[in-house]
Amino acid sequence: MNISPARIAAFDILFRIETEKAFSSALLPLFEENLSTRDRGLCHELTLGTLRRQIYLDRYIDTFSAGKKLDIEVRLTLRIALYQLYFLTKIPQYSAINESVNLVQRARKTSAKGFVNAILRRAVKERPELHFIDDIDRISVETSHPRWLIEKWSGDFGIDETARIAAANNEVPTTAFRMVGTASEMGEAIASRARRSEYVEGCFIADLDERQLFDLADSGQIYIQDEASQMVAKAVKVSSGERFLDVCAAPGGKTTLIALGHAGPGVLIAAGDKRRSRLEFLRENCRRQGVSSVKIIEFDAEWELPFAEGSFDVVLVDAPCSGTGTIRRNPEIRYFLNLIDFADLFEKQLSILENASKLVRTGGLVIYSTCSLESEENEAVCRRFLGENPEFIKVMPSVSEAFITDDGFGRTWPQRDNMDGFFIAAFQRRKAGNASLRQVQVPCFC
Repeated sequence: MNISPARIAAFDILFRIETEKAFSSALLPLFEENLSTRDRGLCHELTLGTLRRQIYLDRYIDTFSAGKKLDIEVRLTLRIALYQLYFLTKIPQYSAINESVNLVQRARKTSAKGFVNAILRRAVKERPELHFIDDIDRISVETSHPRWLIEKWSGDFGIDETARIAAANNEVPTTAFRMVGTASEMGEAIASRARRSEYVEGCFIADLDERQLFDLADSGQIYIQDEASQMVAKAVKVSSGERFLDVCAAPGGKTTLIALGHAGPGVLIAAGDKRRSRLEFLRENCRRQGVSSVKIIEFDAEWELPFAEGSFDVVLVDAPCSGTGTIRRNPEIRYFLNLIDFADLFEKQLSILENASKLVRTGGLVIYSTCSLESEENEAVCRRFLGENPEFIKVMPSVSEAFITDDGFGRTWPQRDNMDGFFIAAFQRRKAGNASLRQVQVPCFC
């Protein structure tokens, strides 16, 4: 059976995403590790491209098959094939068709070989015009976002802005990174070809997804981190003698950037998360970046935290969220979410923010952030928090004025700023809380 390793890997990744709700960001490195450079690139393109165009491809599949119910293995094969035929001009049509027929046989759906072959040969001959019931349906299909999400965003942002957000989510994003330690000759060369961020000091942006970037990241010379994520970390200011806590720290991109920038005398930096596996990831991230000063602690921030009130000068709550601001990097997120998820996340985020806020001293700051576009996870959480905690006042987050909203929060947008969609809020404690961290015994994961 003649099937390229790239197509096999892409099919297997997409099958796990479809059946296990796995994430492409976790699976791609695993499957691409043993592929050649050429196959690695094709696997990456087929996986992410098919995910970004999934609903659009399914509309064609349903048109060609007259709405016939298809096994997931057959549908996945057709999605991958149609993506090649309709979006990748350098792929020979015969290769896309023949290898797809072999793919469906490999998936033990031999009886569907003739069906797949017929559909794809018809797709080469004609590309039928798609019809839509309304503008919501058109945007949903053309940008491959679930209808309910397009409806929600249209209510929140307006239909024109929603169309722009959805279109931006299907664009291949630039790669932002920062240097780690002393750069090698290769690292300096990469940095010289990249452009510097206009808004985040030390952030570089590569317009091309260069393989060298990932090689440098693997060797620990650079750290790949979106510009908006770096902006959140840069919004944290820790002075000499102060204490900082990152409450939801894993995988550690923000923790390490904060630690690297605030290694002054007497500074204490602590970071925690709730699962041992996440803490292992955080610890490894610190090690690879040469950060040894972070005290890593195991806790569940939804419950009472193992510190006395007023123990810290600055606390960061980079809360668990829907991730709708990162869909351009993680296209499968749009298919995993349901409307009810936002209400559930609101309760979790509010609980974490309230628990973390108790640890801030008088005059100290708690910074709240998400990588979500949703007001339920952002402004609504902040309004509720302020309403129930009058000892806190909202202050301007330390980001460029270009990202400050009329409500005094920070926001970045993929369609406007060409970076992930992040939300940043800052609150200052006006009274209460003066206990010392040194008086508190905490479980430590070293």
